[in-house]
Amino acid sequence: MQPIIIVLIILVVLVFIALIKTIQVIPQASAAIVERFGRYTRTLNAGLNIVVPFIDSIRNRIDLREQVVPFPPQPVITQDNLVVNIDTVIYYQVTDARAATYEVASYIQAIEQLTVTTLRNIIGGMDLERTLTSREEINAALRGVLDEATGKWGIRVNRVELKAIEPPTSIQDSMEKQMRADRDKRAAILTAEGIRQSAILTAEGEKQSAILRAEGEAKASALRAEGEAQAIRTVFESIHAGDPDQKLLSYQYLQMLPKIAEGDANKLWIVPSEIGDALKGLSGAFGNLGSGAPGFNTGTERREQPPVD
Repeated sequence: MQPIIIVLIILVVLVFIALIKTIQVIPQASAAIVERFGRYTRTLNAGLNIVVPFIDSIRNRIDLREQVVPFPPQPVITQDNLVVNIDTVIYYQVTDARAATYEVASYIQAIEQLTVTTLRNIIGGMDLERTLTSREEINAALRGVLDEATGKWGIRVNRVELKAIEPPTSIQDSMEKQMRADRDKRAAILTAEGIRQSAILTAEGEKQSAILRAEGEAKASALRAEGEAQAIRTVFESIHAGDPDQKLLSYQYLQMLPKIAEGDANKLWIVPSEIGDALKGLSGAFGNLGSGAPGFNTGTERREQPPVD
């Protein structure tokens, strides 16, 4: 009885193992390569699949999703003999699991080496300045070469990106000094332009202020002259309305003479011609007053002297 039980247990285990090997579950976005006696038979797609146990075997399981592979920095020599380190990132996707399995031993290593060689060919025809400013051009050229070469491997290269382009340390220092000098130059230009604009605006403001001040002084002078003219007209009309005689006018004229001579700057005093008329009128007034006074002699009469014997 015991040997029969052992045999039954062995058969159950074998059946269980056969069932496990018969039923293959492939995840979504994956594929599996099936070989029969070491020869490719078919590709298992996502879902439940049945294979012949102990005859069919799974060679490889491949992820069909888009993959991202960063490559370490690679030294590349530019056209002007400068060594730069370039980091690259490849976005690829397996489109044919059979070709990716049998056409190339390791497609990741193949893509890396192809990227390095292609990158050296592209950068070798560019100088450093063009290399630093032509990332899109380098990406496009690199993607075209990789896509053409990896097509037979069942791989589609979607994107190629340059993560970093690092020139030598001495070149970086020189570039930093140049950028600092350019920034200082732009700052000096902006400062000078600001000072120039400030001077122009200040001059414009002073000009406008001078114009407004001159216009204000002109208007003030005009108003002052108009007021003085009005005052003279008023005085003149008042004098004519009062009908003054010649004696009063002469006396008022003589009273105004000291005010005319006032001021420290008056070194020369010019007597106007009208003062003669005023003196005549005043002397006439004093003569009339003195003609009736005894012993008052105006100097206009002549007294006769008695003859001398």
